[in-house]
Amino acid sequence: MYSFMGGGLFCAGVGNILLIVSTATDYWMQYRHASNYMHQGLWRYCVPGKCMTHTDSIAYWDATRAFMILSLLACFIGIVIGIMAFIHYSSFDSFDKTFAAGILFFISCFFVLLAMAVYTGVTVNYYGKRYGSWRFSWSYIMGWVAVVLTFFSGIFYMCAYRMHECPRNSNSR
Repeated sequence: MYSFMGGGLFCAGVGNILLIVSTATDYWMQYRHASNYMHQGLWRYCVPGKCMTHTDSIAYWDATRAFMILSLLACFIGIVIGIMAFIHYSSFDSFDKTFAAGILFFISCFFVLLAMAVYTGVTVNYYGKRYGSWRFSWSYIMGWVAVVLTFFSGIFYMCAYRMHECPRNSNSR
């Protein structure tokens, strides 16, 4: 049970770091415009030598930002509850902390998956038609890696929950 929780906490910790870096950095997409390479993130876009904040409130940026922040919060709260389950913290005995942490990791995975799907769909349809030379960049890729890590965090914690709830009978064959 503890190995599953440890694996879940490791995946969640790395996933949360990737979510923070992905959300905060400006390399979701790179494109070439007028023989200059430019890049943009959720908060700013950058031209050679200068970065500016997005002044337009475009719905897909707002949705992607909101889902990424919700994912960060769910993952962080899941880590806190997961640590409480790992060390057998006795407060809040009315609910199973292992199960709650697993559910929060799945919620985090769902939110980051929504954020990535919204951003991918709009970017491919808009920039794919407008710019010939563009690509997703490393901040975007970190978001997809965070999807996988938060999903496996949820799997690990659900496995730990099942092991705790349904212990094997040592007398059965």
